[in-house]
Amino acid sequence: MKCIALQHLAFENLGCFENVLLEQGFFIEYRQAGLQALSQDEWLNTALIVVLGGPLGVYQTADYPYLLEEISGIASRLAAQKSTLGICLGAQLMAAALGAKVYPGKAKEIGWGQLQLSDAGEGAALTPLAGVPLLHWHGDTFDLPQSARHLASTLLTPNQAFAIGNYGLGLQFHPEVDGRQIETWLIGHTGELYEEGISIPVLRAESQQKAEMAVAAGQAMLRQWLAGC
Repeated sequence: MKCIALQHLAFENLGCFENVLLEQGFFIEYRQAGLQALSQDEWLNTALIVVLGGPLGVYQTADYPYLLEEISGIASRLAAQKSTLGICLGAQLMAAALGAKVYPGKAKEIGWGQLQLSDAGEGAALTPLAGVPLLHWHGDTFDLPQSARHLASTLLTPNQAFAIGNYGLGLQFHPEVDGRQIETWLIGHTGELYEEGISIPVLRAESQQKAEMAVAAGQAMLRQWLAGC
């Protein structure tokens, strides 16, 4: 089985999800958005596609026209009911592909915090995430797609996760991140962190402190979701 992981930043990768995918028998291939486009055949016939995060806005298509190709590819894939996981920007692209609006949120949500699971979320693959601090790192948000089941929220972001059937999962947060490997994020997003007045030493320490529990929960969630695909 093949998994294509579509990256928008080199350091935003599959993280702790990679080991789970390998143990489940997937061969992983990374593609860099804007440089290594997926063919229509790949969008439709790859066993699993994971669309990862990044600092772009879904609405920045004039500057980054390949976002339109991603939205179109995701739309065709979801219409064909093929296993698709979107994380942060990936979830926003999924929402756009399903006809929902994506736009700047009330404020940036950066740091560790728990989710509030909906009834559907508690009965879905997100159950292992209940009560676990997870990494949030986004400025944009989206309306819930019409065909989606709402799974989770936070006080700042009502739409943190949604499901499409048993084959599509959009996650605004970052359960793939291993907090022990957070340094690349702290370097890569340094401008944003300074702009938002976030203490890098505090975020580094908190990431390391919460890593073990978050990794275990994120991996359990992924295993549970894959089992139901």
